[in-house]
Amino acid sequence: MIRREDVVQIGKITKAHGLKGEVNFVFSDDVWDRADCDYLICDIDGILVPFYMEEYRFRNDSTALVKFDDIDSVETAAFLIGCNVYIEKKYIDEIDENDVPLSYFIGYKVIEVSDGSFVGTITDIDDSTENWLFILQQENGKEVMIPAHEDFITEIRQEEKVIVVDLPIGLIEN
Repeated sequence: MIRREDVVQIGKITKAHGLKGEVNFVFSDDVWDRADCDYLICDIDGILVPFYMEEYRFRNDSTALVKFDDIDSVETAAFLIGCNVYIEKKYIDEIDENDVPLSYFIGYKVIEVSDGSFVGTITDIDDSTENWLFILQQENGKEVMIPAHEDFITEIRQEEKVIVVDLPIGLIEN
């Protein structure tokens, strides 16, 4: 059984394509292509189900047409429309640390390097602008945002699920 804590969302199936079961897959990161992974995981009614890829081809840098095994008609592909798509974290771990999607870090704790204080836990990523932000939940329940930029990240401890940052003074109000 695939557990939610073992996967990272990488996209969504948006529509069927053609008559032979291909689907339009809009992705936020092509990590699935760079990793040695031959299946994608779809969320079907709250259950994470692996689907093996027969073939795929890129339409552009954020969309691919994917043909899954045993999905051979537009009717069988229809039940995948709207499904969120995931990849197991173990495949991302095989990739260079600088090449993982930011969504991989959801659930990581953020610590300030200067005094070791807990800044918050990453709950989401705001990628709506050119400068991406980590959305953090602090211990007091307050939500704060910090830049998800390499200039502020001093260390990533994958085993501990911790990111150590060096933030400018005053960036986060206490």
